[in-house]
Amino acid sequence: MELTPSELIVLGLLVEHPQHGYDLEQAIERRGVRQWTEIGFSSIYYLLTKLEKRGLVHVPDEPATAKGRRVFHPTATGREAAARGALALVTELRPVPNPFLVGVANLPLLAESDYAHALRGRLAQVEARIAAVEAAATAQSPLPLPAREVFSYSLSLLEAERSWLAQRVQVHDDEQPGH
Repeated sequence: MELTPSELIVLGLLVEHPQHGYDLEQAIERRGVRQWTEIGFSSIYYLLTKLEKRGLVHVPDEPATAKGRRVFHPTATGREAAARGALALVTELRPVPNPFLVGVANLPLLAESDYAHALRGRLAQVEARIAAVEAAATAQSPLPLPAREVFSYSLSLLEAERSWLAQRVQVHDDEQPGH
């Protein structure tokens, strides 16, 4: 049974420790999950219901929390599905849709000056994102291994993009009159 990335995020967080939907939202926000996957606040309860119907999570017959929140626990089947899904995503190289590449593939539609300006703007955004990811990682220190790996990989990708953009911006600046 294959899990969507959003399902795997929610199930994985529950495998770490049982929690209710609001706690899941807080963990997703704190870890910056929305920077690298699409999972909306409003979809968390939908995903929990879906995972419960599939037998991957359950709510034990225990007293509800003070505010009547249902605490979700992974089932044995849920733990196995999450482990299989995580292993497959770590192992298999899959194409990742990248809207930036769609824009670059359509460069004939843009004036060179517009492209150069767009690259400079993107570079500024990448640098801001790097600073935000570094700040988030520092604020949560010491990080558990999964969070350390996510932050490390994310920073590596952002730094590679920053390097590429810096080279491209330099090339375009060199092509401008007066350089």
